[in-house]
This record gives sequence, C-alpha cells and structure tokens, in this order.
Amino acid sequence: MDIKKAFTSRDNNREERMYGIFASLFVFQNRLQTLFDNFDSSITLKQFMLLILIKMSKPNETFTNYGKMLGCSRQNIKKLVNLLEKNNYIELRIDDLDKRKNSIKITKKTEDFFLNNSDLHLEKLELLFKDYTDEEIKQFYSMMGKLYDGIERLEGTK
Repeated sequence: MDIKKAFTSRDNNREERMYGIFASLFVFQNRLQTLFDNFDSSITLKQFMLLILIKMSKPNETFTNYGKMLGCSRQNIKKLVNLLEKNNYIELRIDDLDKRKNSIKITKKTEDFFLNNSDLHLEKLELLFKDYTDEEIKQFYSMMGKLYDGIERLEGTK
C-alpha cells in the first residue's frame, strides 16, 4: 500500500482533506523520528529536541513546562533528562533554596554536538524541503502557527 497515495488521493471535500492531513502528520512524525534516530545513534530525536528547548529556554525552566513545550509528560521529560545527564549532554543541578527545583545546563559535549552536526542537519533539512519554493516555506511556516493554535484549542489552553 502506498501511504502517500492513500492520504492524498481522496481530496473531494474539506473533511477528507482534514482526515488526510491529520493522518499524515502522525505518519510524518513517525517516519522523521525513525530517520533522525538512524542518522545519529548517540542521541534520539526527542533528546535532540529537548536539548534545543533547553538551549532556547530561560534558566530554571521546569520539567513540566518542557513537557508542555515538547508535547509529553513531566515523567517523560525526567526520563529524557536522566539519559542526557548520564551521557554528559547536560548537567542537572538542584536548587539550594528549593530542593524541588532543578536547573539544567548544557555541557561542552552538547555544544560540540550542535557545532559538529549543524551542517549535516542543514543538509537533511534542505533535502526534506527541496521541492518547496521560498514562498511555500514561508506559507507553510505561517500555517504551522495556525496548527499550534488548533492544538491549543483542543488542549483547552486557548
């Protein structure tokens, strides 16, 4: 069965297109995760995404907030953090004043990882989006914001 054909051949109406988009998002996520995990055996896509969030976030961000940003539970973040700490990608520090709070610091290993792999990641992104014009990339990027809005409505946060 050709999954692309299955999800794109029946576009007679809005409802069928919405189902096709929804199902495709699930398939895309799984396929991209598998591809990324196979590119680099030292780190998973979820670990990589958490490292990016840590790098972009304010200091002392909570595991719960990382979970919300990444779309998973606090417990899943804790597991990812433990693996990243074990593999020396991050340092975890417990707050002296409030033992319930942790701060996460990116290590030199992570900085080196980003530096050494940025060209490969850009090459893979270029390959993934090769069929898009600059304008289509801009439109797609804008539409993703609308998709985030829809997810927030489903979560009841918007």
